Amino acid sequence: MTDAHPRRWAMLALLAAAELLGMALWFSAGAGSAHLAALWGLDAGRTGWLTAAVQLGFVAGTALAAVLNLADVVPARAYFAVSALAGAAANAGLLVAPSFAAALALRFATGAFLAGVYPPAMKMVATWFRSARGLAVGTVVGALTVGKATPYLIAALGGFREVVVLSSSGAVVAAVLVALAYRDGPYAFGRRPFSWRLVGTVWHHRPTRLAIGGYLGHMWELYAMWTWMPAFLAASFAAFEARRGVELGAWAGGFGAFATIAAGGLGCLWGGWVADRVGRPRLVNAAMAASGGCCLAVGFAFGESPWIVTSVALVWGFFVVADSAQFSALVTEVAPPHAVGTALTLQTSMGFLLTLATIQLVPALVTAVGWPWAFPILALGPAAGIASILRLDMR
Repeated sequence: MTDAHPRRWAMLALLAAAELLGMALWFSAGAGSAHLAALWGLDAGRTGWLTAAVQLGFVAGTALAAVLNLADVVPARAYFAVSALAGAAANAGLLVAPSFAAALALRFATGAFLAGVYPPAMKMVATWFRSARGLAVGTVVGALTVGKATPYLIAALGGFREVVVLSSSGAVVAAVLVALAYRDGPYAFGRRPFSWRLVGTVWHHRPTRLAIGGYLGHMWELYAMWTWMPAFLAASFAAFEARRGVELGAWAGGFGAFATIAAGGLGCLWGGWVADRVGRPRLVNAAMAASGGCCLAVGFAFGESPWIVTSVALVWGFFVVADSAQFSALVTEVAPPHAVGTALTLQTSMGFLLTLATIQLVPALVTAVGWPWAFPILALGPAAGIASILRLDMR
């Protein structure tokens, strides 16, 4: 069945714009971490918690939304708009946060509210597409990837206050866009609520378990790379400057970080396009193989020419998230129809909880063995993910 509704591309553009603007909240503290670290005397481990708290909040928010069936009870545009506005307010609170503990609480709240911005948009765009669903979902994930990169671009041009103000303002605009212009499409989903009783069913269903296993391998790598690549590039550029006696400028690291994460936007478009043609298992394994190779290679570029290290980082940024949207689509295809909602919730919760381990692991490795050897351990994730997907029979 081909998609034919004349408004589908307009709705895709609307949701992509809303996701780009709304998801800038995710790394707003990470982009301003140098300011916060200086303000409160934070080491790398505690700085990492500025992102880890968002992950925890997101897990809590998605789990609560699943248990309460918010996506089925609350109209999609109202759910998205209210969540985006609340996230903007929590993010803006960073400007007046009196302590590190208060900042963590605000970051947790931001992540919880983003649970009403990210997952619902995947469902919203899918109501407009069937035959090109991989490309459509990939487009939205690509847009939110660029959105997550945006705070680093703002930081390169301005300061902490500009990052917080502009990212919160963007989320407000996203809320207004969706509230005023979004409508559900013709391919609405039947109700598939989360149920604790179905957790065992999902986990004992081998295809679903293998698809989730692939996703966990992907998540082992993704957020650790996104969180620490800006610091890696800054340290690499500083090492190059010290060795060559040149000065690149403070903006170089910020632009490099933005470009590296934003490259994933193109990766998501490519991943969606390829998945619709060759199948999701082949696409996700190809992307994990490429990103795993970058985990191993990027350390050898440390301290070299900024063109070299940034090129490797851009390739990694492209592939590291190219498969992200397709894992969720894969789970919807292999899970028992009556347990799809539970399977997606379990996948998301486990994946984002796993990111907490690697977000904290990378700075510990930097302290122990230095930046050149901090990322190879992330390659274990793609390796395990590929092994899991290779065992998945899609016939």
